[in-house]
Amino acid sequence: MNSMLRVNILRLSPTSVQLSRCSRRFISTPVQKHAFLERVETHPGIVSLALNRPQAKNAISIALLQQLRECLEEAHFDKDIRVLILKSTTVGSFCAGADLAERREMTQPQVDKFLTDLRGALGKLEALPIPTIAAIDGPALGGGLELSLACDLRVAGSEVTKIGLPETGLGIIPGAGGTQRATRVLGISRAKDLIFTARSLTAQEALEWGLVSYVSDPGTSAFDRALVLAQSIAKNAPLALRAAKQAVSRSEDLALETGLDFERASYETLLPTKDRMEALQAFREKRRPVFRGE
Repeated sequence: MNSMLRVNILRLSPTSVQLSRCSRRFISTPVQKHAFLERVETHPGIVSLALNRPQAKNAISIALLQQLRECLEEAHFDKDIRVLILKSTTVGSFCAGADLAERREMTQPQVDKFLTDLRGALGKLEALPIPTIAAIDGPALGGGLELSLACDLRVAGSEVTKIGLPETGLGIIPGAGGTQRATRVLGISRAKDLIFTARSLTAQEALEWGLVSYVSDPGTSAFDRALVLAQSIAKNAPLALRAAKQAVSRSEDLALETGLDFERASYETLLPTKDRMEALQAFREKRRPVFRGE
């Protein structure tokens, strides 16, 4: 690539610098993507999955959902990604839930397919083998909060005031995993409180409830804080992170003894890896290990 072309690519905005069908080759395209993967150039191994419907506060449309699923499929098999951050391209927003304007125009079969596809997408997000962080820099309501609950960790911006599951106030219930994932995060009592009252929590309240893991400092964004968190994760051995995520995630489904057996099996797969040998060598040499995911 000549230097002039390289300079032109680097000057592109985040909404135009994206991955063709979420591939790792950066290109310029006149077609606006509603969801795309973007490498964080200053932080090797960290990639953001950006939601990009600013005019609709990133409400989940059919098009956004399809592109989200494509990005998740790409990320699942990308060995270079160590941490994925789900974020909005727009300051002051995250995801306002399903696109209700589009929903009103759908037939019942279309609604059924949308809900099935949404459930599938959130399942793909939850099943990613890499650690994931939701950077909540604006309202996370309904499907938006459900989207963040499919991530491993959540960081809220200090100014965010609307985090919740308002569905019972609309005559429905959370339909994309909210009743299940919120309960696993909060416990039964608090999940019922959040859902029955249809209340919205502030970032600080969500932290106190345990709904988010961190809140950004005043004057900084959730994405800024998520990057700091992602750095502290990405420095560790990629294969170990994947094994740890799998073992922890399975713990809810397994009896203790079975879970301990699963943990032992996961542990033993790491013993012959080059990264483990590198960690031992680095310890002897009193230096930081250089992990390669091998």
